[in-house]
Amino acid sequence: MTMSDPIADMLTRIRNANSAKHDTVDVSSSKMKLAIAKILLDEGYIKAYELVDNGNFKDIHITLKYGVDKNDKIITGIKRISKPGLRVYASKDELPKVLGGLGVAIISTNQGVITDKEARKLNVGGEVLAFVW
Repeated sequence: MTMSDPIADMLTRIRNANSAKHDTVDVSSSKMKLAIAKILLDEGYIKAYELVDNGNFKDIHITLKYGVDKNDKIITGIKRISKPGLRVYASKDELPKVLGGLGVAIISTNQGVITDKEARKLNVGGEVLAFVW
């Protein structure tokens, strides 16, 4: 069965695994999901990710990150902003700040999938994919 919003599915799997205190989570692979996983790794929200070949298809194996205790969650919240039914775009002047700059907005631009901070440096706008805090 085809999925109408695979990015929302990825974020929901990460959110559910995080709240259930799992160490790892597997999501189906795409270039966009790999770019989002790379941003989550670079910003320190996950420990690692790797591409796993399962015969006919590939998965992204994401290792979640916790604090000293598993009750100390690094990802407090993760939310999909732009959806297939309602796309949300932001120009270079109106890029969102998540929790006053403490969180990260993931933006899809013509320069690739980048964070809101990088988009401000590059002076570009784009589609606001998700917020992570």
